[in-house]
Amino acid sequence: MASAEQIKALFKSYLDGDEAHFHAVAMQVAAHEAKLGHGKLARELRALIDAAKKKKASPANLLRSLPTSQPRGELSALLTASFPKLRLADIVLDRDIYDRLTRIIKEQRQVAKLRSHGLTPRKNMLFIGPPGTGKTMSASVMAGELGLPLFVVRLEGLITKFMGETAAKLRLIFDALAQTRGVYFFDEFDSIGSHRGQANDVGEVRRILNSFLQMIEQDNSDSLILAATNHPDILDYALFRRFDDVIQFKLPDQALAIKLIKTKLAVFPTSRIIWENVAACAEDLSFADIAKVCDDAIKDAIINDQKKVSQKDIARLLLDRKASRPYQTSHTDQASV
Repeated sequence: MASAEQIKALFKSYLDGDEAHFHAVAMQVAAHEAKLGHGKLARELRALIDAAKKKKASPANLLRSLPTSQPRGELSALLTASFPKLRLADIVLDRDIYDRLTRIIKEQRQVAKLRSHGLTPRKNMLFIGPPGTGKTMSASVMAGELGLPLFVVRLEGLITKFMGETAAKLRLIFDALAQTRGVYFFDEFDSIGSHRGQANDVGEVRRILNSFLQMIEQDNSDSLILAATNHPDILDYALFRRFDDVIQFKLPDQALAIKLIKTKLAVFPTSRIIWENVAACAEDLSFADIAKVCDDAIKDAIINDQKKVSQKDIARLLLDRKASRPYQTSHTDQASV
């Protein structure tokens, strides 16, 4: 059953009228029951939570959540739309990142109240960090929590060799985010945000970056702009102050690795596992790597008619995954990112 801390958190959030936190804690309770093997109860709890969210949603939010915002015309080559259902409770994140995303979500849910006091909610975020550390998934979570469509900018359609054309296409995207509220995600942002004046800059990079800086400065929409990069060192310095938050994603430490492995393996029986030993095998792997290994361990058990995933199985797959990486990035290296 739910822990004492979770029960207290449920009561406190209910008394405070903090619906978002109440739902988040309730989802944690459901996840806890799943870990204990109470799959049916976990599914019932999640269904009740989803039903409560739908009942509380305003007509405007319900309309926004419907798949009516598919890009058309020229925008169809620039944006890909999806309607994520992920929630914060569904992913494993560093506590600092979790708290910062929670604050952004709260501000967005209280946008009218903040604007009535002459304040603007956080809406432009830059995610930096190695591949597989949760940047893209966090963009999906932001959209899912707010009931908004997620629009991923298609770089292959945006970046062209013709002078001035990329800036013109950027204008189309900013016009779209002013017309259709959503979460607009620029992945591999260094493609358009690299330093002005680099050796290979023939002027077009400067024009593209200047255009983006002007557009984001002038943007008064209710949409969110999220940008992500694995290479923050090559971004132009002027970009950083244009974002309300710069959030750094890192490889999981031992505690987060254990939490992720337990969460991923909660859907399948396991033999007695010494989690610290397993987590040691996961050192320097990303969240995505560890999640993939857990899925592979369950699939192997099913294919081989095994009733449980053993510590030996998961450790072997983690070490195999680590050995297959073209290079390794240590925690020490991450401190300088």
